[in-house]
Amino acid sequence: MTHLRKMMLEELQRRNYSQLTTKAYIRTVVEFAKYFHRSPEELGPEHIREFQAHLFTVRKLSANSVSQRTAALRFLFVKTLKRAYMLEHIPFPKVPLRLPTILSPEEVTRLIESAPNLLYRTILMTLYSTGIRRAELVQLKAADIDKELMLVHIREGKGKRDRNVPLSPKLLDTLREYWRWMKPVTYVFPGVVEGLRVDAPASDKIVWHACRVAAQRAGITKRVHPHTLRHSYATHLLEAGADLRSIQLLLGHADISDTAIYLHLSQRHLKAVANPLDELTVSSSAPADNGRVRRVKR
Repeated sequence: MTHLRKMMLEELQRRNYSQLTTKAYIRTVVEFAKYFHRSPEELGPEHIREFQAHLFTVRKLSANSVSQRTAALRFLFVKTLKRAYMLEHIPFPKVPLRLPTILSPEEVTRLIESAPNLLYRTILMTLYSTGIRRAELVQLKAADIDKELMLVHIREGKGKRDRNVPLSPKLLDTLREYWRWMKPVTYVFPGVVEGLRVDAPASDKIVWHACRVAAQRAGITKRVHPHTLRHSYATHLLEAGADLRSIQLLLGHADISDTAIYLHLSQRHLKAVANPLDELTVSSSAPADNGRVRRVKR
């Protein structure tokens, strides 16, 4: 381990960054150093500018992916190397606002019913019933399923924040059936090593695979991934009458502005707003000769 990597790792740890963020930041700094074949300590604003352009033009990364790498470079130069003046030289790219894909309740039903096995079915039902993130799902432990209080305890979610979400009776019935079959010890969804079940978290790849396979079998042409079910969960809660603050707490959002995006997806809220054109006393049709095109004499 290089001196700089050790410094950055210690800085991330003392600020209590998550393991996922730590790995991503270290990986970005390694990419940055390899691109120039030099230590990042020897690099400056012009190198950062070239690297960001390379990520967009050559690597063809999305604005979100470049933003994540930009955050890592900011941490390196400002927090680890203590070069505060570098902040203005490491701008975040403009990220376009795109509405997430959601499934209708009917599509969610088809998705769950199309799961090829009990493991995939339980994964899909848990994702949709709790709005849990993919990384949180694989870390879910048997002790986190609280049958007495009918709650699911999500420990150390994004930002190391704990939260509770209601445990659906339907999900509980499926979990009981799954329990009798899988017999998990610590983790609800145990992993596999060399073809054998082990008492360790499952790879998040299996969660992706469960969504993709079920979507194909259900004939759903939308791109379905684990977060699609989280978006659908939030939107369907909003359409059922839940308020934004409650949904914010259930999703574990630090900022309610992240939750407000679901207002753009809720048909109930969109249809509840009167269209200003409908308030005007104008005729819906135009005069019969209004659309005639007259030739200009030359």
